[in-house]
Amino acid sequence: MNALKQKFTALTEREQRLVVLSGLVILLGIFYWGLWAPLNQSISQQSQLLESNKKLVSWVEEQGQKAAQLRRTQSSPRRVTGSLPQLVTSTSSNHSLSISRMQPQGDEIQVWIDEAPFNSLVGWLNELETRGIVIEQLDVAEANAPGMIKVRRLVLTK
Repeated sequence: MNALKQKFTALTEREQRLVVLSGLVILLGIFYWGLWAPLNQSISQQSQLLESNKKLVSWVEEQGQKAAQLRRTQSSPRRVTGSLPQLVTSTSSNHSLSISRMQPQGDEIQVWIDEAPFNSLVGWLNELETRGIVIEQLDVAEANAPGMIKVRRLVLTK
């Protein structure tokens, strides 16, 4: 450090001012490009992200209001006629689904299927809903073959 001080004092007064001014310019450059510009860019990105999230929230709220309005205007739900296990069995055979286990519990029924084609299962569930059956819970997993799934647990109610 002493060597630098000696070199600095050996310079002329004009050169010393030039070195000090150059040092200040370098410090200002480091401050601007090393701290100020990255922070300013980060603030700008976060502001854009906030605006897009606000738009998403308003869209979700709007869709929620539309869904609530549709639920209110929808006609009364269809009532299931007949036995729930009987209806589940007959509709599953229409879609070529093989139920491995079925367990009735009061107004609900639990169903397990070892392997089923995905498209057939979706069609069957759609038919159940159109007949007034409510799908309370559905737990599926992929099977070994492509396009096949396992129904670990399906809870249906009237």
